[in-house]
Amino acid sequence: MKLPVSTEWLLHCAATLAQLESGATASAAQLAGYYDLPAPYLAKQLQALVKAGVLSATTGPRGGFRLGRPASEITLLQIVEAVDGASSPYECREIRQQGRGALPPEQCLRTCVIAEKMADAHEAWRRSLAGVSLADILTTLPSTAVPRTRSILTDTPSPHN
Repeated sequence: MKLPVSTEWLLHCAATLAQLESGATASAAQLAGYYDLPAPYLAKQLQALVKAGVLSATTGPRGGFRLGRPASEITLLQIVEAVDGASSPYECREIRQQGRGALPPEQCLRTCVIAEKMADAHEAWRRSLAGVSLADILTTLPSTAVPRTRSILTDTPSPHN
């Protein structure tokens, strides 16, 4: 399975916002500068997380993005699904009933075993991501990460000033 590059961006941006002090925000431009990403495109992508309730956004001179709820209540799955949707990346097109090797319909009453195994794998992947919160991610960061992130984002001039 290959996810769009924007998924990586949003996972990292959400983890970065989780490192900020409660109530603090970072603008799309600040986050883009932090990771050297294109700000206009990142801003559009961040809106998907706002729409899903993962982030909240405020406007004005001190505006920006912050977590929409506590880091312990935001899972990696929620972020991924906000960006990429929840559908399985595998779609069975029943090719076992096509071509010279086509099986008769009565042998295809049960779900294709390959489709079944692919669905099982997708569910295992979803369960794994659902079991990891942003708070869990923060516990694995080096002790210098949070102060460094806060310092960089606090010292980065906001485009609104």
